[in-house]
Amino acid sequence: MNTNHLAYWLAALHLPGIGPRRFLRWLSHFADIQALFAASETEWRSINLSDREIAALLSPNWAAVEKELVWLKDSNHAIVCFSDAAYPLLLKEIPDPPLVLYVKGNLAALSSAQLAIVGSRHATISGLQHARKFASSLAEAGLVITSGLALGIDSASHQGALAVKGTTLAVCGTGLQHIYPRRNKTLSEEIISQGGALISEFPLATGPLATHFPRRNRIISGLSLGVFVVEAALKSGSLITAQHALEQGREVFALPGPIHQALSRGCHHLIRQGATLVEKAEDIIDELSLCSSWRPKLALPAIAAANTMLDAAHRLVLEQISHEMTILDVIHCRSGLTASELSSILLTLELRGYIQSVSGGYVRIV
Repeated sequence: MNTNHLAYWLAALHLPGIGPRRFLRWLSHFADIQALFAASETEWRSINLSDREIAALLSPNWAAVEKELVWLKDSNHAIVCFSDAAYPLLLKEIPDPPLVLYVKGNLAALSSAQLAIVGSRHATISGLQHARKFASSLAEAGLVITSGLALGIDSASHQGALAVKGTTLAVCGTGLQHIYPRRNKTLSEEIISQGGALISEFPLATGPLATHFPRRNRIISGLSLGVFVVEAALKSGSLITAQHALEQGREVFALPGPIHQALSRGCHHLIRQGATLVEKAEDIIDELSLCSSWRPKLALPAIAAANTMLDAAHRLVLEQISHEMTILDVIHCRSGLTASELSSILLTLELRGYIQSVSGGYVRIV
C-alpha cells in the first residue's frame, strides 16, 4: 500500500464537517486525491468550495494521520481507502460510501458474500434464539453474517455464526480503539480469532456517540446482499438499516411475530412494504440464489435436514410448543403422552437445540 496515498485519504477523513458524498464530488474534478490537495485556491473556487472548506484543505490534520498510520504496524490491522482494490465493491455502489475503512482482523472477509442480520437491543428470548439459529444455518450455507456488535439481536447473530465455525463481521459505531458495548469485548475477540473482522469508518479514537450508530447502518446494509430483520420496533435503528438496504437496491427480509408484540411491528411493517416474509433459512437462501450470483455451499441448511430426523413422537411434542412461552401443562395435555414420556422427549428436544426451557414452560427455537 502506498502510505503517501493513504495519508491523503486519512487527511480527507479528518476534514471537519466534510462528509464522504461531498468529498467524492470534489474528487471527481481531479486526477486523484493528491491532485485535489495540491490544487490552487483558484481551482478550488472553480468547483464552488467555500472559504471554510478551502481553509480546511490548506491545513490538514497531519498529526492525527501520523497516529493512525502507526496503528498499521500491527499485521492484524488494515486501513482501506475508497480507491484501493481491496475496498468492497458492493459498498462502493452506495450513494455515500465511506472514504476509509479501518479493519481489525481478516480483510478478505469484507469481499465475501454477506447477509446482514439486525434487530432490537432489547430482544425477547425467542428473538435471540431465532437470530442465533438463522445465523448458524445461513453461515453453514456459506454466507458471512454481518451485524453491528450491539446487544440483543446483533450479538446473537454474531454468536450463531461463531457457533458453527462460520465467519462474521461487526460494523462498529466507534473507532476501533473502543469496543462498545464493553461487555462485547470477548465477543469481538472471538469474531477476529475465527476469521472475521471488526470494521469502522470512524477515526480510531472515536468514542460512542449516539449519532454515529444510525450512520454506520448504511455500511451494514451496503456490504451485504440483503438485510434480515428479526425483531424491531416501528421506530428503530433496524428499520433505518432496512431503509438503507431498499435505497441501495439490496434484498430485505423480515421475520413475522406475535401481533400484540411491540417488537413484531417493525417486521410486520416491512412485510407490508414488500419485504420477504421469512419462516425458515431456505426462504433467504432461495431468494439470494435467484437475485445474485451467490450460491449456497449446502443444498439445505443443516437445521432443515435435522428436522427430518425427528421421529413421530418428537415431532408431535415440538408442534405443541410455540415460539412464545408454552406452559408445561398445555404441552402435556396437547400431546397425550405420559409425564415420563414427555419429560424424556422434552429433554431430547432441548439438547438438540429445538426448544429452550424458560420460567414456566418452554419456547420453540426452530
